[in-house]
Amino acid sequence: GKGLNIWDVFCKEDGKVFRGHTGDTACNHYNKIEEDVKLMKEMGLKAYRFSVSWARILPNGVGEINQKGLDFYNKLINTLIENGIEPYMTLYHWDLPYELSKKGGWMNRDIVNAFAEYTKIIVDNFSDRVKNYITLNEPEIFVGNGYMHGSHAPGYKLSNFELLNIGHNALLAHGIAVKILRENSKTELNIGISVASNPAIPVTEREEDVK
Repeated sequence: GKGLNIWDVFCKEDGKVFRGHTGDTACNHYNKIEEDVKLMKEMGLKAYRFSVSWARILPNGVGEINQKGLDFYNKLINTLIENGIEPYMTLYHWDLPYELSKKGGWMNRDIVNAFAEYTKIIVDNFSDRVKNYITLNEPEIFVGNGYMHGSHAPGYKLSNFELLNIGHNALLAHGIAVKILRENSKTELNIGISVASNPAIPVTEREEDVK
């Protein structure tokens, strides 16, 4: 019941992905929840960070909800908790619903309202058990690689002016998601955003190396 996302489309374009690989099946986590969580428990994991596919919950990005998508994440969350593993949920990990992308995606200010609608569904259905949320995964990566370099979906190469607009919309979406999570949660939450960084560490404590 999942709708297309921008990676579903991007992966089908010739030359975009090594040897034409796709995520259509991949590790098949969708059908191997019990087996995967059993392995996690055997490894001694105490937490599991996973990403929700926006298009699995809302195939068109907004509007009609896919109940099978909610069922999948409920099953995953319940199985984790039953095995003593704390769920950490990421709302957006680069896989924008394709129907929203056709309307401009992150370039369109309406994306903020769409993300708010999606977040409200998340908090209403999962916040009784999930206490840890990451709104956006590495926005500087999906903006830079997706909309500046064109190496990630949707594969655009835009101007700096357009990139600043996209970044602004992404941060607005993060802000409104935090507000919605806090105001509607059934439990006390930990909320953050995941950022990519490039720390510089001096070789020695000498002044020239520190500079």
